[in-house]
Amino acid sequence: MVGGRSEEIGAGRTRGAEGVAEGDSGTDGADENGAAADGSPGVLSERVRQERPLAFNPYVITAHRHNYFLPFSHTSALNEAVYRANDVPLREGLVPVEVKFQVSLKTRLNERDLLFENDSLSFGLTLEAWWQLYSTDLSSPFRETNYMPEIFYQVPLLWGPFGGATVVSFGLEHQSNGQVQGLSRSWNRLYASLGYERGNFAAFVRPWYRLPEEAKDSPDDPEGDDNPDILDFMGHGELAFAWRDSRYEYALRVRGDPETSKGAVIVGLTFPLTGRFRGFVRYFDGYGDSLIDYDHYQRRFGLGVALTNLF
Repeated sequence: MVGGRSEEIGAGRTRGAEGVAEGDSGTDGADENGAAADGSPGVLSERVRQERPLAFNPYVITAHRHNYFLPFSHTSALNEAVYRANDVPLREGLVPVEVKFQVSLKTRLNERDLLFENDSLSFGLTLEAWWQLYSTDLSSPFRETNYMPEIFYQVPLLWGPFGGATVVSFGLEHQSNGQVQGLSRSWNRLYASLGYERGNFAAFVRPWYRLPEEAKDSPDDPEGDDNPDILDFMGHGELAFAWRDSRYEYALRVRGDPETSKGAVIVGLTFPLTGRFRGFVRYFDGYGDSLIDYDHYQRRFGLGVALTNLF
C-alpha cells in the first residue's frame, strides 16, 4: 500500500502520486479493463471525474490518502527503548498487537484554473494513529498519533507515453506527532512527483527535500531539530505502483536512502467484503512506520477494513 493524494491526469483530474498507493474513495464506472466510462485513460481519472461535482459542496469533504481501520495490527518489534529512555509509563505494559487507523481528507482551494488548464491547488490533512486497545494494564492508551497537513499544486501534462496519461505535482508537507520533549518528532518537506496511469495500472515517482532546522543546543532543549538523521531512515523519495483487477486491488510502495540502505517496503491488498467496504491487508517492512519509530526497524502485519479504495 502506498499513501495517496489526488492528482490530475489527462483531460480529467485523477488521483496519482501517493494516492496510487494507499488510495481514497471508489471508482465505480470503470470498465473491466480499468478504462474510465468517459473514455479517459484509466481508473484514477474516473475517480476524480466522480469527485469533481462535489469539490465545492459545503456538506462534503473528499477523501485524500487511504482511509482504513485495522483492528488487528501486529509488530515484530515494539519500540520500547524510546519510552524507557524518556522514563515514560508506556515503557511497561505495551503489547505487540494494537489497532491502527488512518483518516485523510482534502479540499480544493481554486474554483477556476490558476496557471494552466485543469490545474488545482488543494489542502489535505491526514491523521494516523496507533492505539494500544488490547493493553489493559495501561488502560488502552494511544501509543502514537501522527498529523500531516499539506498543500499541493498539480497539473496534467500533455505527455502520455504508451497510451497513458501523466501529471506533475508540487507540495509542502508538515508531519509531527505532537509529543512532549524527548518523544517529539517532526519534519517539513518539499516534494515534486510525476504520476502515470494507463487502464487499471498507476505509478508515481516522488523525490523530496527536507527543509533544514537548527540543531539543538542540548538534548533536552525544547527548540531545534528533534530528529536530525530522519532522512537516513525515511530516504529521499519513493516509488509506488498500483494495479486493479475485477476483484482485487494491489499496491506497492518503496522508499529509502541508497547510502544507508535503510528505508521501507509497504504492500497493500483490498478485496470485496460487504457493501461499499472492502477488506484490507497491509504489510510493512522497514523503518518509519510511525514518527516515533522513524529509526526503528520492524515488520508489521495488519488486517481490517478499507473505508476507501486504493485508487
